[in-house]
Amino acid sequence: MRTVNKFIFTGLFFVLAVCAFAQAQDSIVHADTTVITAQDVTVAPPDSLKAADSLQVMTDTVPPKKTKVYLIHSNTLSFDKAVKPDAQILNGDVCFRHDSSYMYCDSAYFFEQTNSLEAFSNVRMEQGDTLFVYGDYLFYDGNTQVAYLRENVRMENGQVTLFTDSLNYERIPNIGYYFEGGLIVDSLNQLSSFYGQYSPETKLAVFNDSVQVENPDFTLYSDTLHYDTESKVATILGPSVIVSDSGTIHTSRGWYDTVNNTSLLLDQSQVESGEKILIGDSIFYNRDTGMGEVYGNMSLIDTAQHVTLQGEYGYYNEQTGYAFATDSARFLEYSQGDTLFLHADTLQMVTVDSVYREIKAYYGVRFYRIDMQGVCDSMQFNTRDSVLYMYTEPVLWNEQYQLYGDTIAIYMNDSTIEYAHVIQFAFAAQHVDSSYYNQLKGNDLKAYFEGQAVHQIDVAGNAESIFYPLEKDGAKVGMNETKSGFLTIWVKDNKLDKLKIWPSPVGSMTPIPDLKPDWYVVKETAAPEGYCLDTAVSKNVQVKSDAPSMVKFENDKNATLRISKTDSVTGKPMENVEFTIVREDGKTYGKHYTNRQGE
Repeated sequence: MRTVNKFIFTGLFFVLAVCAFAQAQDSIVHADTTVITAQDVTVAPPDSLKAADSLQVMTDTVPPKKTKVYLIHSNTLSFDKAVKPDAQILNGDVCFRHDSSYMYCDSAYFFEQTNSLEAFSNVRMEQGDTLFVYGDYLFYDGNTQVAYLRENVRMENGQVTLFTDSLNYERIPNIGYYFEGGLIVDSLNQLSSFYGQYSPETKLAVFNDSVQVENPDFTLYSDTLHYDTESKVATILGPSVIVSDSGTIHTSRGWYDTVNNTSLLLDQSQVESGEKILIGDSIFYNRDTGMGEVYGNMSLIDTAQHVTLQGEYGYYNEQTGYAFATDSARFLEYSQGDTLFLHADTLQMVTVDSVYREIKAYYGVRFYRIDMQGVCDSMQFNTRDSVLYMYTEPVLWNEQYQLYGDTIAIYMNDSTIEYAHVIQFAFAAQHVDSSYYNQLKGNDLKAYFEGQAVHQIDVAGNAESIFYPLEKDGAKVGMNETKSGFLTIWVKDNKLDKLKIWPSPVGSMTPIPDLKPDWYVVKETAAPEGYCLDTAVSKNVQVKSDAPSMVKFENDKNATLRISKTDSVTGKPMENVEFTIVREDGKTYGKHYTNRQGE
């Protein structure tokens, strides 16, 4: 009986307890304000914490499973129908947890039905032990797992810190982005923009609109930029300018390694260094060494010297001033109004000092300017003595004149020709009309210029000439042919004014009717190796269109010369005695020195 009474009593107590709890819940719903005054409120059950911790991260292809946001702690919890009828009002040491993320603040509204919250003052969000986000305000949606932070926002991830006043952080892709201006700082650089985003997982940052990168050595301004906070490499994806003490870079696409100061610049980028501008389709540039290597449409412009070096490939060292171009290489000089165009397979520009430089051209050289044109195999020009050297079968044209020889040296005076020196096997021709040419030849020839025209020509050594003197009415008198040791002619208005030949000149005049157009004079100008050239031998040959003509030349083998030098008193051989060997026609064979045997 006692047992039955005990059971009935326990049952009545349970019913009363349930009724009291229901009444309490009804009072919470209908009361204007109900405050739970108990300290250190803990709502989330321990079992739910363990269950939440065991959740796994879903892949991108599978929608994330919705999980609840739990209130971990608050000093006070209340409901205020007038203020937030659907929210729990929390104050003091508030802490929430959603999966592995924890959110802290001074006060908050917790919307349990919508799985969201608003946090105020001293907001802190922690994701693991590497990501911390701070701010004055936070709205967090647990269903979409997006955090909206405002005012004095700071995101810390290792050595990377993001500053802004408006940040949205999406937990699923693990990306935070701002859209009203922000700043990202790492151990080396400071990057700011109007829009930006940062991924703590990949360590990559994206910047758009008014991008600026501050580095101790340079400042980069851009429209669009990607930045790897680990490698410190900035990927340029929009119009950009990089400014430093050494120069300025203009580019719209490429990358810049801010640690090693190396970059790859694409799409006709431009590197400015002092008075030099380097342009190309692709430029690999090292700011520390000053070396720029260009692939495709290279141009190196010297704004001070008014010259441009071009090619499909080349490089330039801004520290040494050395430049190289090849593959359709071109050189343009435009300091005096008229432009000199020079083309070769390979071009080099060597800067010795601020006023002295050398330009070297190799293989298939061609150049053009209104007052002179020329071709040769290789060429060199230096600004110290303003001399342009043409090597290997050079030909120089000036108005009606053509010069040819073994080597031609053109002496310039303020970018105008002072005189041209044809060294060995010199030949000059002046165009008279379609059938006649005035001609000069000799061992050495100098043509002096006045303005842009030849006014005097000097020939030294085996001088020969063929001229067609003119009557006052322009009619040709005949063909005047001369031979002498030396010759000088003076030209006026592109016509022969005076002729001087010496010593012991030999000449002849052939009337025009007696000239035979199909007869030619052939002279051997170079003998085979080991054989002697007889320059006095020439032969006449008639050339007909219906049959080949043949000319036969015979050469003697070179003689051997042996010199022995002895002391006239002792008869002993004398060493290091200098001899200069000169042929009868004036050609020298260099200097020679005796050995210990006096030979």
